Amino acid sequence: MTPDRLDRFARHIVLPEVGAMGQARLAASHVALVGMGGIGSPALQYLAGAGVGRLTLI
Repeated sequence: MTPDRLDRFARHIVLPEVGAMGQARLAASHVALVGMGGIGSPALQYLAGAGVGRLTLI
């Protein structure tokens, strides 16, 4: 993990439920989001902010 990404996701990494391995899994994950309405738009922001590696918007 690059120093920039480490700095960005430091709060996730220190959580025992996530840790470095969990953040790496998030970065390698793929999520398909169906619908960009009232729920889809904020969900997209949260998923991107959490570090999900690949997002497909339908």
